[in-house]
Amino acid sequence: MKKVEDYIRTIPDFPEPGIMFRDVTSILQDADGFHLAIDEMKKLLENVEFDVIAGAESRGFIFGAPLAYALHKPFVLVRKKGKLPCETIEQEYDLEYGTATIEMHKDAITPGQKVVIVDDLIATGGTIEAACKLVEQLGGEVVKIIFLMELAGLKGREKLAKYDVSSVVTYEGK
Repeated sequence: MKKVEDYIRTIPDFPEPGIMFRDVTSILQDADGFHLAIDEMKKLLENVEFDVIAGAESRGFIFGAPLAYALHKPFVLVRKKGKLPCETIEQEYDLEYGTATIEMHKDAITPGQKVVIVDDLIATGGTIEAACKLVEQLGGEVVKIIFLMELAGLKGREKLAKYDVSSVVTYEGK
């Protein structure tokens, strides 16, 4: 029986020499791989009480929406600045060279809601840390953060240390 990591294509020296790029598209292009990925992420949520799943643009949508559907939960979009049509709140975070801003609708989370945040990959943790701040600003509680893949060498888990974080597949390097 195949494991999720069997569906992940590794591309050496992309986008620069020394980087081992973990390609999620190879999972999505295989119906069995995609099904397995969602099932394994779903297992990470067993025994977790929550009200809402939030996904970070854009691959968090790809994995978060089917999870929300399978678990019969609402799905909230965390988007890049300027992409949401209603009143929003925003959070800036650091990138390797500069900053970025993500937003969430002001009415996406109500005070007291328990939220699971989903993304495909944890690298440095900056995007998801910003998403957590948005949830908390709206009065929600982040009860779990799940990823399909984790690049442990980039230490993103340290940035999210106050949260319950799980990944399906962990790579020790960058």
